[in-house]
Amino acid sequence: MRNLIIFFRRYFNFFLFLLLEVICIVLVFQNNNLQRSAYLNSANDISGKLYDKYNNVQYYFHLKATNDSLVAENTRLHNAIHTSFDSVVTGTGLKIDTIRQYSDDTLHRVISTQIRRYKYFEAKVINNSVNKPINYLTIHRGSLQGIRPNMGVISSSGVVGVVRSVSDNYAVVLSMLSKSNSVSISARLGQGKEMGSVHWDGDNATFAQLKDIPKSAKVHKGDTVVTSGFSALFPENIPIGYVDTVMMSDKAGTSYNIRLRLATNFYNVQYVYVIENLLKDEQQRLEDSTYKLIK
Repeated sequence: MRNLIIFFRRYFNFFLFLLLEVICIVLVFQNNNLQRSAYLNSANDISGKLYDKYNNVQYYFHLKATNDSLVAENTRLHNAIHTSFDSVVTGTGLKIDTIRQYSDDTLHRVISTQIRRYKYFEAKVINNSVNKPINYLTIHRGSLQGIRPNMGVISSSGVVGVVRSVSDNYAVVLSMLSKSNSVSISARLGQGKEMGSVHWDGDNATFAQLKDIPKSAKVHKGDTVVTSGFSALFPENIPIGYVDTVMMSDKAGTSYNIRLRLATNFYNVQYVYVIENLLKDEQQRLEDSTYKLIK
């Protein structure tokens, strides 16, 4: 206590000067509009910058929660869009004009209903390879969450691959980046609608090959290539890639061999959507029974 008293006695004049200086500054700002406005503007600018820095830091630490909520919202929207449903005719009825009772005014009305065909599940990617002949992704969703083998997998940008094996809480996805006959995506040109198939040649994780496009097709660099919808794995119009270069596939020149820049960036894919085709088994049973009858 004695040392504190000695300290204040020694620096009494300095502290008194600071106190008087503060009082003078307060009086100047209170009694002069120009100085008060300048002070308020400066204070608002400084506090605004501080709040902005604070919000940036806070946003950074909440990125995971933000990403999770966005992925969940995208899943909800995927499940709600019209391409997830099929229109099925369930009957016909009669619509009669009550003003003019003529036979020509009696119209048939088609009664249809919407049946859900595709269901989407969001999933976090926890492992991914891009530099092997056959590449896989591991996702944090399994059979307990509704995932089964042979489900299509897409990212927010485009096609990713196909589910191959499943445990209770995890699943392994065979990536499009696989030199395997089992990974062939049925595709079509977004503009001309010509059909083909997409394969990975193993050279670069950014590119793939679109084959069997006829020479009669009009193909330009930058054209979008999408899923055809013929496969039971993917709905139609999911982006696969964009035309990079166009070459003839053989000397006869009957078809193109097109190099695609893939829509999905496999180097940084973090979240994916697994697609369940709810009508796949029905379609498969019908096709199998038809093949048996033909044989």
